[in-house]
Amino acid sequence: MPQFSVNADPFETSRFRVIWDGKPVASVSKVSALRRTTEVVEYRDGGDPLAAHRGPGRTMWEPITLERGVTRDTTFEAWANQVFAYGAAGEAGDFRKNVTLELLDEAGQVALAYHIFRCWPSEYEALPDLDANANAVAFQRLVLQNEGWERDPAVTEPVET
Repeated sequence: MPQFSVNADPFETSRFRVIWDGKPVASVSKVSALRRTTEVVEYRDGGDPLAAHRGPGRTMWEPITLERGVTRDTTFEAWANQVFAYGAAGEAGDFRKNVTLELLDEAGQVALAYHIFRCWPSEYEALPDLDANANAVAFQRLVLQNEGWERDPAVTEPVET
């Protein structure tokens, strides 16, 4: 029988933290899935033209979408403005950031962490559609392009309290 660690229960998706520039980003309430896809390359062997073989091709990482309620915090807007200024004026400067996504356990300890590399915002939604008849919270949205991610091996299993 396989041996399970002490914390074999799955983690909740509602307890997480997004960090860039060394600081947690305020009020992020939703993060899309971390997903990568590797293309399938088909090829045939010259000695066997009837059989097709498959191998891995180029790997692509899907954009990551962050959502949060509209607040006075300008973190999303400031980063999106860096990219806009770069594209509009061709200014020098690096608008890419490494982002860390931490998944927390019930005790609030970091249970898993992923480092997402060379992110930059390709889409920024400052305000949603406004509707005086709706009963909804206003959300901001930031879509991050990235050049890959990996799990942080330094994060070990938290000790249960």
